[in-house]
Amino acid sequence: MIRVGLGYDIHKLVEGRKLILGGVVFDYNKGEDGHSDGDVLYHAIIDSLLGASGLGDIGSFFPPEDMQYKDIDSGYLAKIVIEKIYAENWKIENIDCVIKIEKPKFIPYRDEVIGSIAKILKIDKSQVFVKAKTGEKMGDVGLGNAVEVWCTCLLSK
Repeated sequence: MIRVGLGYDIHKLVEGRKLILGGVVFDYNKGEDGHSDGDVLYHAIIDSLLGASGLGDIGSFFPPEDMQYKDIDSGYLAKIVIEKIYAENWKIENIDCVIKIEKPKFIPYRDEVIGSIAKILKIDKSQVFVKAKTGEKMGDVGLGNAVEVWCTCLLSK
């Protein structure tokens, strides 16, 4: 059996927060506004994995009104989810993500981000790819006010 999952997330970028994508802190003057650490990349990955496995979504696993998740490391949340998915005998075939962000440039961080995701999900780096697009100066992303991520995954068992 194979299943495809789709995850999506968007967060406002604000001063006074760290910009974290895939567990990697970027050198930038704004970061994601969110209940957890705001890592939109891990949030989209988690939703894609939960959707493909039929186990739910990130909001049902980690409700934003629950204070135990305030400022929590999203990589830790991904570890919790991946253990549940592996317990159901699912195997990750691949993860493919698109980050839409105007600044900073993503390419200098790509290998580190892929390595971080692969480590948390306990898969080979060749099974993860992350690419970036800009907002072409249009909309919230293009104006530097937000970051968006889409993620697909392929699971098998």
